[in-house]
Amino acid sequence: MTGGIDPTLLAKLVCPVTRTPLRWDAGRSELVSDAAGLAFPVRDGVPVLVLREARAV
Repeated sequence: MTGGIDPTLLAKLVCPVTRTPLRWDAGRSELVSDAAGLAFPVRDGVPVLVLREARAV
C-alpha cells in the first residue's frame, strides 16, 4: 500500500476533470490532480472522485 492507496489502483485512477494521472498525498490522505489544481479525499481507503467533494489546491 502507498500510505492508504494500493499502488495498482493508483496507477489506474485519473482526474475526473482532466483525465490526467493523480498523485497521492499521504500527509493529507488525498489524491491530487496537479493539472486541475484539485485534491480529492480518500475515505476509509476509497477514493471520492466527485467534483463537489474536491478542494482547490
